Amino acid sequence: MASTRPLPQETPAAHQPAEGEDYMSDIQRAHFRQLLLDWKQSLLNEVDRTVNHMRDESTAFPDPNDRATQEEEFSLELRTRDRERKLLKKINESLAQIDSGDYGYCEACGMEIGLPRMQARPTATLCIDCKMLEEVREGPR
Repeated sequence: MASTRPLPQETPAAHQPAEGEDYMSDIQRAHFRQLLLDWKQSLLNEVDRTVNHMRDESTAFPDPNDRATQEEEFSLELRTRDRERKLLKKINESLAQIDSGDYGYCEACGMEIGLPRMQARPTATLCIDCKMLEEVREGPR
């Protein structure tokens, strides 16, 4: 299972639909667009922070242990950024789904994914039933 960064702390509160409000109404799509854009910006800020950190902290330590520690630290940061790069791709795909009107609907069965699941995982593409079925098919990891 891919580890992902939590949503930024400053994300907007979950949208509470009004009585009779259609699923993925304009208001809901705008809410999720903003949530995804904020998350994307947070990830891009982390990329900038990593680049600056690696540039600023890049020192040729004469001690092999210090050098190995620094290389391990940089390696860990780069692995984290690689996972975030994959997450950025999912965020961009979700933004494209909002534009096309497909956002919030299961790509396997076409049913509504549901607001609580979309709020918890805004890049979800499968409803909970199809996701569980996919995990059963994949078997234990």
